[in-house]
Amino acid sequence: MTPSNLEILSYEDTPLGPLCLRRRELLSAPGTVVTEVTLNHEFLMSSRNTRSERALARVALEMHPGRKLRVLIGGLGLGYTAKAALASDRVGEVEVIEFLPQVIDWVERDLIPLSAELKADDRLRIVADDVYARLAAEPAGTFDLILIDVDHAPDDQLNRDNDYFYSREGLRRARRHLAPGGVLGVWSYAESSPFAEALRDTFDEVRVEPVSFYVEMVGEETTDWLFYAR
Repeated sequence: MTPSNLEILSYEDTPLGPLCLRRRELLSAPGTVVTEVTLNHEFLMSSRNTRSERALARVALEMHPGRKLRVLIGGLGLGYTAKAALASDRVGEVEVIEFLPQVIDWVERDLIPLSAELKADDRLRIVADDVYARLAAEPAGTFDLILIDVDHAPDDQLNRDNDYFYSREGLRRARRHLAPGGVLGVWSYAESSPFAEALRDTFDEVRVEPVSFYVEMVGEETTDWLFYAR
């Protein structure tokens, strides 16, 4: 750690704005080191609180009874959703689509806490692409689980071009990429009734799962929201 307890691991310009990967020791918990990501100078994610990212995969796996599952994950982030999917012996393969190649490079350069174990699992494939464009296109194959953790929320997107995915037509196109009995899961920091209604108009079964946890930095509980459709 630097004298300021902050180490910049990577700082690069991207089409979405400056992307920063940093590591710091928590002043409130000496000895506790966290890895954080900011995009366009806004806080994006942290290794400190990963409960909802892990739950995105865990709950979807609970909803699907199959084996040798094919999993598609939109958004690599710090890798916690991918790790949770790979933790199941019912998962046969995981493909992660990440829009920013810089994030993929963090794994290759061992800059994030999960780099080594992600690279060691031969069921995992990480590709640089736009997951929303992939889901809007004709499917080349189908997946049992599709897990999306890209935007802040359906109504708060990193890129306004993503808006189409959250519409009924966008969801109808995404549904074609699911195998029979397949599950779509979407992460959000906020509840969204319009998105939940669009899911109900498109899928047979919809679940909305709140995931609450305590954030030491602000001294209060916060809630993320997971949307599932089958």
